[in-house]
Amino acid sequence: MTSIESLAELVIERTKLLASVPAPSFDESERAEIVRKWWDDDFDLVTIDSVGNVWAAVQQGDGPAIVVAAHLDTVFDRTVSHETRTDGGRLYGPSVGDDSVAVAALAAAARLLPDGCGNVWILATVGEEGLGNLAGIRHALANPQTPIGALIAVEGNWLGRVCLTAVGSTRYRITLRGLGGHAWEAAEVDSAVHGVARIVAALDDIPRPTDAKTAINVGLIRGGTAINAKAAEASFDIDLRASSQAALNDLEEALRTLVETYRRSLEVDWESLGQRPAGSISPDHELAVAAIDALAGAGIAAELTAASTDANAAHAVGVPALALGVTIGSGEHTPGEWIELSPIATGLQVLADTISNFTRGTT
Repeated sequence: MTSIESLAELVIERTKLLASVPAPSFDESERAEIVRKWWDDDFDLVTIDSVGNVWAAVQQGDGPAIVVAAHLDTVFDRTVSHETRTDGGRLYGPSVGDDSVAVAALAAAARLLPDGCGNVWILATVGEEGLGNLAGIRHALANPQTPIGALIAVEGNWLGRVCLTAVGSTRYRITLRGLGGHAWEAAEVDSAVHGVARIVAALDDIPRPTDAKTAINVGLIRGGTAINAKAAEASFDIDLRASSQAALNDLEEALRTLVETYRRSLEVDWESLGQRPAGSISPDHELAVAAIDALAGAGIAAELTAASTDANAAHAVGVPALALGVTIGSGEHTPGEWIELSPIATGLQVLADTISNFTRGTT
């Protein structure tokens, strides 16, 4: 049997290679081909589906599978340097933790599984980040290679976290349009820029649900043509998030009411930029217990958390899901992202133990 130390070294080398390859959402094919070649050496059944997800059957058995997934895409475009460097026990570089090390860990953790774990598959998904809108995992759940009974989403730098709550999000580009005109001669005309400003300034006063955590963020504002012209068009991109679907629905309704209140004489257009459903499993669910016990076996106290991952899509179709990590790190979504290398062996064992703990209880 291959030692866990050698598997951890393999994961590190594969992480460096994968992180060096750009993979913005909708442009993951080069990474997918690398992963397919890796998995062809380890497993008998490997395939790339019609949207670019890579699947591999680790063990095949009766009943629905537990699928362990990590995403191929990143938030960085091809203009960003994808060089990595190692310094003081850390690996630095764009996407090393989110989510290159997780993709690299899937096959390694699978090799630690005992025989008889039932139906276990690994999956490298596309379109998890940003405007990818969970395209890969949504397709995988709608068109599975095998019936799916549970899902673990692996986020590289989350070792110790057990993400049981999937934070839902709703994203829109809201565009206001009016007549425009000269700043003096058309002084009575409502400016689309002013309309956007009114709405954004009023966001802090939106009623918030008291039974869930929520967040509102305007990430981009556009509009106007000149300092002395009333803007005929302006827009803003808004991200609403909540830890429950009901709270997210309430937040969206409050936003729509606010826009109608503050737009005045301007026309308004709503363009959906993405919808991520919220969901959760309880700490006493057998999948959660499997992960918590695996961490305890490694001497790590589980931190129960909430986040947005591929697990969101599973909750939406009634598949129990959570998210785990394989090491620790920080700086995700920045070029200075880093991960610790020494915990990777522990993370691989925890992931393998979570799978085997769960399958022992369900097979």
